[in-house]
Amino acid sequence: MDESAQRVLEYLTEVEVAAEDILADKQQIVDLDLRRNRNREALNALRNHPANDKVMVCIGNMFIRFPQENTKAMILKDQEQLDKEINDLRTRLKAKVNRLNVIQGKPELRGYNLSPLNSNEIKAINSLIKK
Repeated sequence: MDESAQRVLEYLTEVEVAAEDILADKQQIVDLDLRRNRNREALNALRNHPANDKVMVCIGNMFIRFPQENTKAMILKDQEQLDKEINDLRTRLKAKVNRLNVIQGKPELRGYNLSPLNSNEIKAINSLIKK
């Protein structure tokens, strides 16, 4: 194979590897989000369940009876962990998309690195608007 064909092959391989990495992260975000939604459904079911009662919890491939408060605490802890993992994946995903754009010679995406306002910033904006 001549040199130019080799360079094209290396370029296409690099683009393909970067794109596959992005797609894998997106799929992992979807999977974690599904798990987070199932946890949300479980928390809602616990709210509708009589208080101070033991509930059945599926752990792996077996069901175990746990006190309702312990179950709720476990699910909330899992929710926090899932939120952290999803946010970390989304942050890394932005960098990977920018890297892919650089490899392909495209300009960096504008407005892609925005973050939401926190509660103090929202209060400040609302107070300015009301004046």
